[in-house]
Amino acid sequence: MRRRALLVSLAALLPGTPTFARRVSVSPAALRAGTPAVTGGVPDYPEFPYPPTAYDEPYRGRFHFSSRSGWMNDPNGLVHANGHYHLFYQHNPHGLSWDTMHWGHATSPDLVHWTQKPVALEPGVHHGTLFSGGGVDDRDNTSGLKTGSLDPIVVFSNTDGVSVFYSNDDGRTFQEYDKGRKVIEIPDESRDPKVFWDAARQRWAMVVWSSQGGNGVDVHTSPDLLHWTFASRFSAPWLFECPDLYPLDLDGDAGRRRWILTSASSQYVVGSFDGETFTTDWQQPQLMDLGTTHAGGGFYAAETFTNTPDGRTVQIAWQGGNEGSTWTGNATFPAALALVTSPDGPRITRTPVAELTSLASDMRTWKNTTVDTAGKGNLLAGVRADTYELTAQFDLRGATARQFGFELHLRPDGTADRKVVYDTEARTLQGKPLEPRDGRIAMRILVDRGQLEIFADGGLYSLSDNAFFDSSADSQGIGLFSVGGTVTLDSATLRRLGSSWGTGQSTLQSNLKGPWHAVSGAWTDVSGGKQASTSGDAFYLSATGGSDATYQGDIRLESARAGGLTFRADEAGAGYTADIDTSGAVKLRRPGHDIATFKTTIAEGRTHHLKVHTNGNRIRIHLDNGNDPVIDATDDTYTDGQFGAHVYGGTATVQNLDTGSGGFAAFPAGRWTPYAGTWTVEPDGLHGRSAQDGFYLSDRTGTDFTYQGDLTVTNGTATGLTFRANGTGAGYTANIDTTGAVKLWRPGRDIATFKTTIVEGRTHHLKVHTNGNRIRIHLDNGNDPVIDATDDTYTDGLFGVNAFAANTIAQNLTVS
Repeated sequence: MRRRALLVSLAALLPGTPTFARRVSVSPAALRAGTPAVTGGVPDYPEFPYPPTAYDEPYRGRFHFSSRSGWMNDPNGLVHANGHYHLFYQHNPHGLSWDTMHWGHATSPDLVHWTQKPVALEPGVHHGTLFSGGGVDDRDNTSGLKTGSLDPIVVFSNTDGVSVFYSNDDGRTFQEYDKGRKVIEIPDESRDPKVFWDAARQRWAMVVWSSQGGNGVDVHTSPDLLHWTFASRFSAPWLFECPDLYPLDLDGDAGRRRWILTSASSQYVVGSFDGETFTTDWQQPQLMDLGTTHAGGGFYAAETFTNTPDGRTVQIAWQGGNEGSTWTGNATFPAALALVTSPDGPRITRTPVAELTSLASDMRTWKNTTVDTAGKGNLLAGVRADTYELTAQFDLRGATARQFGFELHLRPDGTADRKVVYDTEARTLQGKPLEPRDGRIAMRILVDRGQLEIFADGGLYSLSDNAFFDSSADSQGIGLFSVGGTVTLDSATLRRLGSSWGTGQSTLQSNLKGPWHAVSGAWTDVSGGKQASTSGDAFYLSATGGSDATYQGDIRLESARAGGLTFRADEAGAGYTADIDTSGAVKLRRPGHDIATFKTTIAEGRTHHLKVHTNGNRIRIHLDNGNDPVIDATDDTYTDGQFGAHVYGGTATVQNLDTGSGGFAAFPAGRWTPYAGTWTVEPDGLHGRSAQDGFYLSDRTGTDFTYQGDLTVTNGTATGLTFRANGTGAGYTANIDTTGAVKLWRPGRDIATFKTTIVEGRTHHLKVHTNGNRIRIHLDNGNDPVIDATDDTYTDGLFGVNAFAANTIAQNLTVS
């Protein structure tokens, strides 16, 4: 099956349309009836609306990133932070055409192997128009936004001004700075802020496109990413949207550093930047890529990574012409940029990053061959390949051929999906100028299922394109040809390139090392973690092993009979498993034997928490954050092995599979019980998620006491300490509320309110003192109560926590 893409830029067709529409392209996918635009809500954030895929669909790139599903356009917020690369991108996760922009998210350890992550910025959760922008790793915490051990990732978006969003959990969730209010107001149309660290001045700088008096960029500076000062404006007719500004050392000489200013269409100029003003003596820009450089073409809206660990300048662009049954758009393969002296002056080179070799196998080489019109010199005649890298050097001295090159995905009938052609008379490669160097032409070709990238002349020539390659077995030939005469092939090398997908975890949160592997069952990524569907026993095992440990996780049985934590297991899952079982039990088992059973109610559709302590032959199991183990048994069969998860007889979801001392720290109590909402345990504490009021209640009661703890509204409205409550949470709750208050309330009444700033993502400490009908609430370790009220409705009851229209964290709960 072969197809040809119909992809026309609206910018070319409709020059008078509003500029937001010009960011869209018309494609077969976009012309089909699509899913209506969807905005999310806090209880579903971060959403993961992606169906399962093996990334092997026709035309899906095997080593070019594409969104797991949905529409993708501009790369955004490219940054290396907390040990890996982050690729954010313009995204409609609910349809195949441009609509209601979100920020998609993927991560990679090496710029090659990418893992889809949940949506990063989402309308309905984050305010503003979430168009393109940049991102940085604020590793020195210049913004003061850091709250934990990880570097904050700070990203910039919005239109007609700039808003700031930040993450303290490595991009899993983002908070709005100052509730999304713009830190820069621009009276004209603007978008696409790109931020970078100006090392010479030890401050941040930004370029943002705006229409003030025509195309151009505004330059702003900041000491802290939050407070910005306008510095200058650089105007140029060619400088339309998605600007980037970065330094490169000419010929690698740090003493000859130059600054590069680029536009969305890959046009660039070389100049100087003094920290406030960019200047250049270039009269006209150059093209960095020779493909179709309009919105929806083969190369558009490129952005460079900030904070690369080795100092490289690495660039990714949007390729809009790739599409399939579930996705539209992809990214170019990451390329390292350099600035070199050429006969025409300083010029950019683009070279695929060296990490590409991690996908390579089965290298074959050929040397010193004459290629003739009859095809007798086609050394590639017996080679068949689907995705690969092909490098070749031809000697044009004495060549009589008018044209020569390669036929890609060649079939027995002589037809091919693409040709790469050098014209010796016109001195062009693919119709674009390319002069021989020392009488030779060298080219490097990357062939993926939906992408074709060609590099030549040491990277001075770069051409990015989308293609629809037929990957069927009879369409994987490679032709080496000449037309009108002969040419000498000095050398050629072919390396097959494997798939870059499937090496990371998209939604499973765990401190266990991968790669993970499944033993039976179908294991897929869902928003709540890793979901298994199986008729019998199925295991999902990490590469981490151990003997004595604390191992815990969350299990939700949807239709499964049982599910739980597997430990001290071999590669096939044979070891110990602590299961929750809908027959009404917690069980410790090994193959062929139930070691111990604790009878209790296990609710289908509810998340339960299991914690296992192992010490020699002693195994203790705790259920739902209870202080005392429900099973305390001994067994000598297995002494060490791998950690993982188990599901039996249906569908279940596991999440937060962690070893170590982290978790929910709380006062001694028996089993905790949820009343509305979803409650899970991560290393930093108890996480709650609820659309309305949700409660997580201990079995401990009190009358007069001091109850305190650390509370965080990750996203949303409120969380708090609940006390003197019944089993449905009816009692008193002391809330922190991001609308700007601490509240004491009971069902039907706000008893007292203290106005104060409560910030999403910030941890606040609440302390409650009760004495008869008097209730005092202290905030953030203040000596005086912010609320001192009386109420006679409830005299005693349960302790717990509350989440209201929010995602929350509770930790370090104590009662005295």
